[in-house]
Amino acid sequence: MGAEQGRTQRNGRSEAAAKESRSSSCTSLKMFLVALSFAYFAKALSGSYMKSTITQLERRFDIPSYLIGVIDGSFEIGNLLVIAFVSYFGAKLHRPKIIAVGCVLMSIGTFIIALPHFIIGRYEFETSVRWVENSTVNPSPCRVGSPADLAQEDKLPEVPSTGCEGESNLSMWIYVLLGNVLRGIGETPVQPLGISYIDDFATEENAALYVGCVQTISVVGPVFGYLLGSLCAKIYVDIGFVKMETITITPADARWVGAWWLGYLIAGVITLLSAIPFWFLPRSLPMSGSQGPEKCTPEQTSFIKDSRLLKNKYSADDNTSFIEMAKDFIPTLRNLLGHPVYLVYICVTIIQLNSLIGMVTYKPKYIEQHFRQSASKANFLMGVINIPAVALGMFSGGLLMKRLKLNIMGAAKFAFGTSLIGYVLSLFFFAMSCENAKVAGVTLSYNSVDTISYDQQSVFTACNSECSCSASEWDPVCGEDGITYVSACLAGCTGSAGSGKNTVFSNCSCVGVAGNFTASTGQCPHTDDCDRMFPYFLALSVITSFIISLGGTPGYMLLIRCIKPQLKSLALGFHALATRTLAGIPAPIYFGAIIDTTCLKWGKKRCGGIGACRIYNTTAYRIAYLGLTLSLRTVSFIICIPGFILLSRQLKAEEMNGVHGALANGGAELEALRKEEFVIINSDQSQQTSDNSTDRETRL
Repeated sequence: MGAEQGRTQRNGRSEAAAKESRSSSCTSLKMFLVALSFAYFAKALSGSYMKSTITQLERRFDIPSYLIGVIDGSFEIGNLLVIAFVSYFGAKLHRPKIIAVGCVLMSIGTFIIALPHFIIGRYEFETSVRWVENSTVNPSPCRVGSPADLAQEDKLPEVPSTGCEGESNLSMWIYVLLGNVLRGIGETPVQPLGISYIDDFATEENAALYVGCVQTISVVGPVFGYLLGSLCAKIYVDIGFVKMETITITPADARWVGAWWLGYLIAGVITLLSAIPFWFLPRSLPMSGSQGPEKCTPEQTSFIKDSRLLKNKYSADDNTSFIEMAKDFIPTLRNLLGHPVYLVYICVTIIQLNSLIGMVTYKPKYIEQHFRQSASKANFLMGVINIPAVALGMFSGGLLMKRLKLNIMGAAKFAFGTSLIGYVLSLFFFAMSCENAKVAGVTLSYNSVDTISYDQQSVFTACNSECSCSASEWDPVCGEDGITYVSACLAGCTGSAGSGKNTVFSNCSCVGVAGNFTASTGQCPHTDDCDRMFPYFLALSVITSFIISLGGTPGYMLLIRCIKPQLKSLALGFHALATRTLAGIPAPIYFGAIIDTTCLKWGKKRCGGIGACRIYNTTAYRIAYLGLTLSLRTVSFIICIPGFILLSRQLKAEEMNGVHGALANGGAELEALRKEEFVIINSDQSQQTSDNSTDRETRL
C-alpha cells in the first residue's frame, strides 16, 4: 500500500515537472518571437534611416550619388563576408546568442556612422548672403570687375588654399562606409537563424502566418525610420553649436543639411536594447519525447511542432565537431545548388531586388527633385503613406496563404500575379511628370527659351556683364518674374536690404523686361500643375506597393518549402548571400551613377573639386529612374516562365515518389503484421504446451 502511494506521488511529481517544462518551452518560444520581432524592427529602422539620409550625406560630405550608392551597398558587403558561414554553422550552435552578438555589432556600427559629425568642423555652404546684426549697410552682390577674370576664378586650384589642410571630408565618409559594413556583419544571423528557429517549433500550417507577422513587424520599422529621418532633416546639422538666426537657408534649399547624426545615435541605442532578450533564451526548446507536446493551452501548443515533423531537422544538442561540420559543408552546398527550382528562384529574386532596392534607395530623392519637396516631407510621406501599405500587404499575403491553403504552386502563381499587376500599374508613373524648374542659364536662357543644358558661360549675359560673378557658385534667388537665378550676382542685382533669410535684392538688371525688379533668397516655388500631380503620384504609389507586397510572404514560403528541411538554414543564408551580393551591393551604385548623368549643376567644394549635385534635369531623371526599374522587372518575368515549368515537373516527380513510397510502406507494414501474427501464434502454442506440462506434473 505504501509502495503504491509512493509511486503515485512520484508520478504526480514527474507529471508536474513535465507540465512545467512544456510551459517553459511555450513561454521561451513566445519570448523568442517577441525578441526576434524587436530585432527585425531595430535593424529595419536603422536601415531605412540610412536611406532617408542619402541627400543629407551627399551634401554634408560633398559627394555624388554613386558614392552614396557605394556607402549604401557596403551594408551588403558586410553580409557577404560572413553570411554563408553564419547560416551553416550558426544553425548548429546556440542560435539566440549568435543573434544577440549580431545585434551588438549592429549597434556599434551605427554609432561609428555618426562619429564623423563629432570629428569634422562646422558645415559651411556657398552663400553671398550674410547675417549682419544692427547694420543698415549691406554689400552689393554685383561686384564690379572684368568678366575676363572669371575663367581664372573658376579654375580648380592646383594647390589647396589656406585652411584646406584641416579639410577631412574625403576621409570622413569612409567612417560612414566602415560603420555600415559592421552593421551588415551584425545583421547577418538575424534572418536565417531567427526564421529557421521559429519554423522548427511551429506547425506547418501556421508557419506562413508567423513568418508573415515577423516580416510585418520588420516593415513597421521603416515607418519609424523614415519618420525619424523626417524629424532630423528639419533640424540643422550643427544645432546647438550655431545661432539659428544666422542660418540663411531653409530645409527646402538644395544646400540644407539636417541633423543626420542624431538619428544614428537613437537607432544605435534601440539596436543595443534589442540584443538583451536573446542572452536569456535556450539553445533549443525541450521536446517531450514520443508523446509530443501536450495541450497546455491551444495558443501555446500552436507554437510547437509534433516530434514527427522534427525527425529530419538538425538537433541543436547533437555533439558534432567543427571539423565534421566543415567536411559536410561543400557536399551540402553542392546538393543545394543542384536544385533547379531553387536556382531559378534565386535568379528571379536577384533581378526583382535590383529593381526594388534601386527604387527604394532613391525614391525620397526622386520626390525631392521631381516634385520639389523638402527632404523632411519626402521622408515623412515615405514613412506615413508608403511603408504602411507594404506592411499591410505582407501581412495580408500571409493571411491569404493560410486561408486559401495554398500549396507551393499556388504560392508561386499568387506571387507572380501580384507582381505583374503592380508592374502594369507602375507604367502610369511615366505620365505623372513635372516641368523642369525655370533656372536662368541652366534650364532656360535669359531670353526665357528652354535649353536644358548647362555650360558655365551660359549663365553670363549682357545684363550681368558688369559684375564679377562666379559661375560655379550656387546661391539661388527668385526673381519677381518667377524665374530662379543661380545667384544674386548673376541676376545683376546691385543692392540688397534686410538680413539672413529676409534679404531682398534690388535693381536686378536681369530680372524682368525693364531690368529693375527685385529678387528674394531661395528658388522660386514650383508650378500649380506639379502640386496637382503629386497627390495622384502618392495614391498610385500606395496601391502598387500594397499589391506587390501581397506576394512577399507567399514568395518567401516558396523558398522555404521547395527544398529539403535539413537544407533550409543553408538555403535561406545562400539566398540572402546571392541577393545581397548581386543586388544589394551593385543596385544603389549603378542607379546612383545613372542619376548623376541627369545632373545639370554641380556644387563646388571649398578646396576644389566637384561636390554634390544642386539641380537635375527632372525629365531625364524620371525616364532613367523609372525606365531602369521597370526594365529589370520585365527581365524577371521572362525568367519566371522556365521556373514554372521546372516547379511543375518537381511536384509531379514528388507525387510519383510519394505513391511508390506509400505502396512500399504498405507492403512492409503487411509483412510486419504477418510476422507479428506468426510470433503471437507461436507464443500461444508454447503457452498451451507449457500449461499441459504443468497439468501433468500436478496429476503426478
